[in-house]
Amino acid sequence: MDLVSINKKVWQQGKQQLLNVFLSGYCGLCERPSPTPLCPSCQRQVRQTQLLNSLYQGQEELLVISWGSYEGTLKQSIAALKYRHRRDIAQFLGTELARTWLATTPSASSRRNRPLCVVPIPLHTSRRQQRGFNQAETLAQWFCRFTRLPLQTNLLKRIQATEAQHSLNRQKRFQNLSRAFEVDKQYPKALKNASVWLIDDIFTTGATAKAAAQTLRRHGISVAGICTVARTLSAAETQSCKT
Repeated sequence: MDLVSINKKVWQQGKQQLLNVFLSGYCGLCERPSPTPLCPSCQRQVRQTQLLNSLYQGQEELLVISWGSYEGTLKQSIAALKYRHRRDIAQFLGTELARTWLATTPSASSRRNRPLCVVPIPLHTSRRQQRGFNQAETLAQWFCRFTRLPLQTNLLKRIQATEAQHSLNRQKRFQNLSRAFEVDKQYPKALKNASVWLIDDIFTTGATAKAAAQTLRRHGISVAGICTVARTLSAAETQSCKT
């Protein structure tokens, strides 16, 4: 190969590398060019919603571990993940949630002698087809990559296409989900000796988590708690729980 050809090849490789930098992607919030799902500036803003106290005692003896407060840039990030098909944002959110779980569970005394596994809150088939994916499952995949916990994506199924929860009051949310889930009849019997951590994007009233946990427990499957990226806070919590 002559010198001209070598220089041309080097120039083309350099050009391609430069294009890769600019075309690698854009931030899911500010839409500026970014090699990561959220640019460093937006990551800092999202982290401002992180909770100082991530542990919350839900109903039905269900521990709730949430990474941040459902507001501001964290709320926008979840919306971009779910409705703008920015599935790559799940890498940042799922990994951050995993870090919080690892830091919190020893103090929560939730690492018992039982083996642990992770179960994402499922979507009904119609909702999943409409959206193209289940955000809880995508978050759980990144969560499990970091924690190295086994992921059970088919253990819990959603058998009712329930009305959107955000449009309902607390009582109707629980009624809406009372028979929404079932356990896969082919689930491994070994899971009866395991303890499940549920994964979802948002914890609001706890209706979804309660219904899912009750369904699993009816089949003899232990549920330790639920991990969510965000949790809706009361007015008093808003003042005391944020970093």
